[in-house]
Formats: sequence, structure tokens, C-alpha cells
Amino acid sequence: MSAPPSPKITKGPSFPLIWVVPLVALAIAAWMSLKEYRERGPLVSIVFSDGSGVESNKTTLEYMGVTAGKVETISLKPSLDGVIVRLRLRKNAEALARGGSKFWIVHPEIGLSGVHGLDTLVSGVRLNVIPGHGAPEKTFVGLDKTPPPFVRNEGRTFYLQADKLGSLTTGAPVVYRELKVGSVEASRLSDDSTRVIIRVHIDPPFVALIRSNTRFWNTGGFTFKVSLLGAEFRDTSLESLINGGVAFATPETEPLAPVANDGDQFDLAAEADKEWMKWAPKISIQSQESALERPPKSGLIPSLIK
Repeated sequence: MSAPPSPKITKGPSFPLIWVVPLVALAIAAWMSLKEYRERGPLVSIVFSDGSGVESNKTTLEYMGVTAGKVETISLKPSLDGVIVRLRLRKNAEALARGGSKFWIVHPEIGLSGVHGLDTLVSGVRLNVIPGHGAPEKTFVGLDKTPPPFVRNEGRTFYLQADKLGSLTTGAPVVYRELKVGSVEASRLSDDSTRVIIRVHIDPPFVALIRSNTRFWNTGGFTFKVSLLGAEFRDTSLESLINGGVAFATPETEPLAPVANDGDQFDLAAEADKEWMKWAPKISIQSQESALERPPKSGLIPSLIK
């Protein structure tokens, strides 16, 4: 009887397969860390009077809707009169860290100036920035509130005088025949504190509509009057109802009054006279399409009227 064949011994793999998964995970983690390191930009410090809602490794900086950095740490100032937010910019956003850059914290806001930042109720607060044009810097003082919006350097600026500001706010529309042709830039008290001075900016295509005899009035809110002749209700757009607004009309004189100069002053009436609403002068304006084809010049609205 023959002996049974000898068993064949197969040598198993010298490297246990159980280590493949953690090694792959380690390689992916190393690649992601290297990618993040390559995308790291400068670390900047921003001082705020209050850091409510800002969280380390969570709160982001956004510019033009794109994430441009993330908060690494937030701490109290040694003097205890504010906080220091240390923000790591992305490499492709390092140009945001320049002299003149303005940083602020976006909180949800509901008020006369409108509704802003409601998305932060879900996502948490974020930082926003308007880039400066100075030399590179790493230390900034943050703003306590959202700054006024950009405006074009083209167009013209005019000053309106009124007994009171009413519901007018920065960014409120200036309209002609219910079409927006400009916006309110800023407001302040007159030097003798008897009136309010309001600065408005008219967009380039519409500057010819403003003549030396143009009449301006406040369109904010609504008016309901009752008299022996009946009731009269003056409605307005939703934007004017919330933010306030300014409208204007120009008399149908022959010839037309000269175009107003940049910086001219006008009175702002509380409401329009019925006669003003009938005025419909023929005034040639610049083509709006050609004006939109030119790229706007960057510039910030000064916070104070000088």
C-alpha cells in the first residue's frame, strides 16, 4: 500500500491584508494635509469690540460668496475691552490682507434698513471683507457693523436738506417714475443742527434728469388721509416701505433748466405736490446698456459727509 502524498505547503502573504485599509486612510489624510498646507495663506489678526457667535475652526471668511479663510482662534484682548480673532486666509485670497481692508461680522439683522444675514441663523455667523489697496498687513481693526455698499465713481452726487430723516437709510433707492436711478449714500445733521443733510448718488445714465429746478420728495412709508372729499392712500414699493426712498421730478419748462452740477443742494419735501406728479419733460439720457458695458471703478462710500 502506497504512502499518501505529502501535503503542499503554500506560504501566505508576508504583509497582513488587515493593514491595507488604515494605510490607505493614512495616505489620504497625508494628501489632504499636504493640500491644505499648500493652500494656507497668511494668518491675520482682527480686533473686534464683540465676538458674539464667532467660533474657532468653524467661522469662515467669505468674499464674493466664496470661502476665503477660516477662524483659527478667538481670544480676549489683554485689556478686556474687545476680542482678537486670528484668521487663516487661503493662499489665493492673501491679497485681502492689505492696508485699508475692512472686516466685519455678519449677524442676522431685521430693522428699518432691511433684512440681512438671515442665513446665519442656520449656518452661524461669518466674516465679510472689503479689500483694501495698501501694502500687505497682518493686523486690522474690525468694523462694528456692515459698511455702506460700493458705488460707482461715475455719476453725480447731490445733497438734500430736510427737516427730519424719516425712514431714509443708507442704500435707500432714489427713483424716477418708480425706476431706481440712484441711492442714498449717507446722512448727517447740518452744522447748526437745525436740518438733516442727505447725500444721494445718481447713476451715470440718469444724471441729465437732475436739473437746477428739480424737486425731490421722501417716498418712505405710506400715507392715508381722510377729508371731506374722501380718503386718499399713497402706497409705495416694498423697498421704499422698508428702507425709505427718494423720488424726484423736473418741470416742463421751455427751454429746460440747465443740468445740475455735481454737489448741488436741493430741498427734500415730505411728500410730492400733485402738480409735480404731472411733469413729464422730454430729457435725453445716456444709453443704460452702454453704461453697463463699462466696468465700474472701485471705491468706498465715505462714512461721513464732508
